[in-house]
Amino acid sequence: MKIKNKVITASLTAILLCGSLSATTLVNQVDAATSTSTSTSQVTWGVNLRKAPSTSATIIRRLPKGEKLSVLQTSGKSWLKVRDSRGTLGYISSSSKYTKTISGNTTNSGTVSNSSAVEKMIAAGMKYLGTPYEYGSSRSNTSTFDCSDFIRQAFIDSLGIKLPADSRGQGSYVKNKGNTVSDWTKLKRGDLMYFMSYKGTSTSAYSSVNKSSATITHTGIYLGNGQILHTYSKESGGVTISKIAGTHWEKRFLYGGSAI
Repeated sequence: MKIKNKVITASLTAILLCGSLSATTLVNQVDAATSTSTSTSQVTWGVNLRKAPSTSATIIRRLPKGEKLSVLQTSGKSWLKVRDSRGTLGYISSSSKYTKTISGNTTNSGTVSNSSAVEKMIAAGMKYLGTPYEYGSSRSNTSTFDCSDFIRQAFIDSLGIKLPADSRGQGSYVKNKGNTVSDWTKLKRGDLMYFMSYKGTSTSAYSSVNKSSATITHTGIYLGNGQILHTYSKESGGVTISKIAGTHWEKRFLYGGSAI
């Protein structure tokens, strides 16, 4: 089955808490978010990831043995279009020497696979990159967002699901579905993340907090690769992508899980 990728053009600067996101990385993430994975493969022999399906195309990087890839579609007789573990799209040789299939996702007629739903939701959120932040933003328009309004709109746009209007209600919704985790490194792409109030950047500032009873004050979408798609302040540039590891986001994290 051929997969049609929607081309999204973004002209903005996403200001991150721990650095800036390059235009190239942003385009890769948006493109990756709009593609539907059909199977997961693992590299069995080092192989070049290229920008186009040709041995003369620019090499993006060499994929090491053991790296997992999302195989999006075949390209001709000799190439596969893939998304690597960093979220970068590219092409690799389809020779069985280089990869082996370890899982596959199927979509039955009239139904949407969970992975497809996740990618649609993330793509819907990515199109709002740079939208200004406003605390208590109106739920009836998309001119500004606060954190929970942004999450809610991404689900409405992509899946027609209306989540509760605030982060605490959304957190309860996710918790009631089960399978939440308190270790952010165990989250899956597309899981929603919930955080407590900011108390500083030091670990000691959070050491006495009982996180099982702490109040949720923020939410975002886990993109994988240690990144969160969210909005939290005007100064951050509105809807943006932030790193988690080593930041206050890691210290404030309460739990996360799927709302799908």
